[in-house]
Parts: sequence; structure tokens; C-alpha cells
Amino acid sequence: MSRTVAVQPWTAAPLEHFISEAGARLALLMTPAGQVFAQHGFTRAVDVMSAAALGAAIVSSTGEIARMLSEPRFAELGHQGRGYGVFLAAFDTPLDSLVLLAIYGRESSLGLVKLFYEEFVEEIVEVCPEPEPRTQVLAADFERDLNASLAALFET
Repeated sequence: MSRTVAVQPWTAAPLEHFISEAGARLALLMTPAGQVFAQHGFTRAVDVMSAAALGAAIVSSTGEIARMLSEPRFAELGHQGRGYGVFLAAFDTPLDSLVLLAIYGRESSLGLVKLFYEEFVEEIVEVCPEPEPRTQVLAADFERDLNASLAALFET
């Protein structure tokens, strides 16, 4: 059985609700820079890091294409394969912009995922904490925080 693990505890319940309703098999909730807030279904840290990096790169590149076209940020991106579909969407919260990456199988559909994505965003915005004043990030702190986040996502 897959489980949801959250580095940011306030994200766990909304992500679990989304997973159960949308029928997603894997999911990542992260910042546009790829910092993972919560994950579901992944069993290896390297898979989470790879998916987060790829999702962040896609969000960044589509954002740049939108800028070049003088368009607002593209809201959602969906790809349907023979056995699996991928849904990627960025949205704003009081804390920061966040990105949801979801992988779903034949038992779900893009329409179903999009429907429950809208509910997910509402739930996340509702439970999102107020932003804290920003402090300077040092390289040593970044590596320590990254390692602590990965350890929290995969502790047994």
C-alpha cells in the first residue's frame, strides 16, 4: 500500500484526499524550484528527486514560453499515454506558488484529475499557513535542509 508523506504537515490531508478521489497513483506537491512539500506513492528518494526536477523544469520552461507569447502562466498540462497519464499544474497560495504533479492510470481520467485538482487547490489554500519573513539562504543550510527533507520523506 502506498502512503503519503509530508515534509510540510499541513499538506498531507489535502493530498491524501486528492489521491483517493482522483485515483492518482503517484503525486508530488512542490515549489516551482522543485522543493518537495509532500509525496505519495514513491518508494525511492532518487525517483522523488528526479520527478521534482523534471516537474520544476517543465513548469519553468512553459512559463518562459508563456512569457514569450505575452500570455499569463499556463494553468495546467496533461499528457495521456496508453497506460498512464500525467497531470502538472502550478497554482498560487498565500505562502508561495506550488506545483502538483500527478500520475494516474486507466482507472482514472484527465477530467477526473482536473475536477479533484480544483478541490485540492481550495483545500490547500484554506490550510496554508501565513508566510514567514524571508531570510537569506546559505549553501550549508540548503544542503542540510534538503537532506532533512529527503530523510523525512523516506523514514520508515
